[in-house]
Amino acid sequence: MLNSNFFVELIGMGELIGFVVIVGYAAGVWKFWSGFRKTNFNQSLSNRLSLSLLWPALYISNKSYRQNFRKALKG
Repeated sequence: MLNSNFFVELIGMGELIGFVVIVGYAAGVWKFWSGFRKTNFNQSLSNRLSLSLLWPALYISNKSYRQNFRKALKG
């Protein structure tokens, strides 16, 4: 039988993981936004905003985006 502390620890761990994911996402947005001028992308505000917010999906699925993302992080 599970004790009640197990569920409290499980919920606490879920919140910690969620917090780490949100912080990681926000850090990626910030770093890409800050270094966007070093990429090969069109320098429009809408392009900058959409490419910054969609970075995890684009990073996973697009080789060209990964290369430009690395360029932005070096900025």
